[in-house]
Amino acid sequence: MNPGSARGTSLPPDPHESEITLRVNGASHVLTVDHRSVLLDVLRERLGLVGAKKGCDHGQCGACTVLVDERRANSCLLPAVALDGSRITTIEGLSGDSEDLHPLQRAFVDRDALQCGYCTPGQICSAVGALGEAEAGHPSHVTDPASPSGRSVPMSRDEIRERMSGNLCRCGAYPHIVEAIEDVTR
Repeated sequence: MNPGSARGTSLPPDPHESEITLRVNGASHVLTVDHRSVLLDVLRERLGLVGAKKGCDHGQCGACTVLVDERRANSCLLPAVALDGSRITTIEGLSGDSEDLHPLQRAFVDRDALQCGYCTPGQICSAVGALGEAEAGHPSHVTDPASPSGRSVPMSRDEIRERMSGNLCRCGAYPHIVEAIEDVTR
């Protein structure tokens, strides 16, 4: 809000802010954001979506992972102003309008694939993105080079571990996380 508008005066627009539209979990939000604001801060501070966490603030831990146009991304690194018109899905929106949990959320609960829970939203969003990437035929570092390009990549344990390697869990729930993802791929 322009500070002068409360006093009946009009200040020039702030050259360091822009109006953007984000479609977050299916709802459109028109926001004026500082050019330095990252998506994570906009989600947490402006929209009240606190599932994505600020862990390292350097894109190294994955606690802030969300889906941007159906691709996983570290929201702590993304300038919000660069995402005008993007579709953002957070842990809060994974199940859509359904009251049921997303299959990966259910698998994490069933497999007890969490301890403190801090990294869990990022782990689940990253897993959703990883499964989408594999289904679309995007190879990882461990994908067999002889695999036909563009075909769905089978999600072996090694493939899951590699694709999830950007998400850290300080509690060490990795074996159960891999099992939960395996359950959904079967």
